[in-house]
Amino acid sequence: MRTVPLLITAGILCIAIPVRSHAQGGRGGDAAAAPALSPKDAAATDLTGYWVSVVTEDWRFRMVTPKKGDYASVPLNDAGRKMADTWDPDKDTAAGEQCRSYGAPAVMRVPGRVHITWANDNTLRIDTDAGTQTRLLHFGRWKAATGPPTLQGDSVAMWETPRAQGGGNGNAAAAAAPKSGDLKVVTNHLRAGYLRKNGVPYSANALLTEYWDVMTERHLSPEHNGEQWLVITTLVTDPQYLQIPWITSLHFRKEASGAKWDPTPCSSRW
Repeated sequence: MRTVPLLITAGILCIAIPVRSHAQGGRGGDAAAAPALSPKDAAATDLTGYWVSVVTEDWRFRMVTPKKGDYASVPLNDAGRKMADTWDPDKDTAAGEQCRSYGAPAVMRVPGRVHITWANDNTLRIDTDAGTQTRLLHFGRWKAATGPPTLQGDSVAMWETPRAQGGGNGNAAAAAAPKSGDLKVVTNHLRAGYLRKNGVPYSANALLTEYWDVMTERHLSPEHNGEQWLVITTLVTDPQYLQIPWITSLHFRKEASGAKWDPTPCSSRW
């Protein structure tokens, strides 16, 4: 006999809940009226600060300039190998082209430090002390300026797991929620350059795709516990010089300050 009242009650709740939700939205419309968060406020993770590269792979190609013709592990096609074999650092320097290995597809692989800040609510700025380069990562419906291709190209960014809406509008739960997810960056409109210091080429047709993730280390050793790491997975696609996309992974450790920041100019040799 108790089953019938329970079923009736459940049916009433099923009907009442949607009506109540609709009524709440119709009364104040707070959720619909809440302004959208800016990319800065919606950041899936905090990338700002000073980061130092930790060379955990390709040490001999990154810490020392490889010899001419040494393009191991880069999937160059015949045209790419032929171009790499013409590398002449003295010629590059004489032509004022000593920054060719500091373009967007390569600059994050150059050992050194990067400083990440928000240029504005819609633009992340990345400065490198190696080569003193600046990258701008644009969010939203950004339209690239017309003009010739550049070393850093045009970068469009998006949070793949944005922060919950409402964090900047008085919603304490959303504001306190931990940030997680990654940043995806796609860069084109590039000026031709080098994937490695020794002339391994990428063309103006290259497309760079990156995934930026921040992780916190959990370590038994007190001096390392809580350290933050930035991992950048990169894919360079270039039908002119590469047989397949070149995929690499980069690692950076966060530093407490910019005390070790050491801007240096581009070099054709080291």
